[in-house]
Amino acid sequence: MVKLDKPRFGPAGMPMGFKQLKRKVFEIPLYLHDEGLDAFEYQAVRWGTKPQMGKEEAEKLGINAERFDVLLSVHGSYFINFCGKEETVEASKKRLIACVKAASWMKARLVVFHPGFYGKHSSTDAFRSCVEALSQVVEELQGLGIKNVKLGPETMGKPSQFGSLQEILGICEKLENIIPVIDWAHLHARDRGRFKTKDDFLRVLDEIEKQLGSEAVKHLHCHFTKVEYTEKGEKCHHTMDEAEFGPDFNLLAKALVEYGLKPVIISESPILDIDAIKMRNILMKVQSER
Repeated sequence: MVKLDKPRFGPAGMPMGFKQLKRKVFEIPLYLHDEGLDAFEYQAVRWGTKPQMGKEEAEKLGINAERFDVLLSVHGSYFINFCGKEETVEASKKRLIACVKAASWMKARLVVFHPGFYGKHSSTDAFRSCVEALSQVVEELQGLGIKNVKLGPETMGKPSQFGSLQEILGICEKLENIIPVIDWAHLHARDRGRFKTKDDFLRVLDEIEKQLGSEAVKHLHCHFTKVEYTEKGEKCHHTMDEAEFGPDFNLLAKALVEYGLKPVIISESPILDIDAIKMRNILMKVQSER
């Protein structure tokens, strides 16, 4: 199994140049390896209540990922809402479990997912609904014998979405086998420009460590891109070269190095692996300057 032995970088989805090659998805690890990248987040974002990837193909992806030292994760279905009506929650549990099954076939580390929307719920009721639903998912996965895939609720970019930093950490504190996924762009947009200095990033890392412990923050699973936002939160993603948008990855890199972390950083930039390489290079430069 691929180890969490260093900071790792990779794209959220198929690399830009790979799409033109018309090759199979299980060949992506070699492509990323040749680019100097070592993480990949498979996108299962349109999946329904059954895996939409064959077991054989998933296993081939996992074998190649281990061979070429690429850490795998899966982004689960967008059609998940653990704050909705009973039938919505039940369907959401099935969708998440389908993604976890495929993740177990490919020996992925975790399944990232968006927990839901507040709707007419208070934040307290939404939190309670999410915890109850996820506890049932965890129990069912244990019954299926799936123990090595973690669930990763993600911080969200709009105030209408369940997924503040405090809510995500609260879920992780209450349930086993669940780890936080910190989307820095989402936090930046949700709070309309949260990250302006290195200390702004350090405060988030401090909060995670304080609530969940040093192991939770050491190999943090992150998403990063520059983001445009409005009063309603996240609007759209931008590339690393678009200086007018934030947050600034240089500041995050300095915070990560100061903390001594070895995170997994998944690029959600419009140019995916191209910006993942830029982020890797920035972190390496910051490390060399210390």
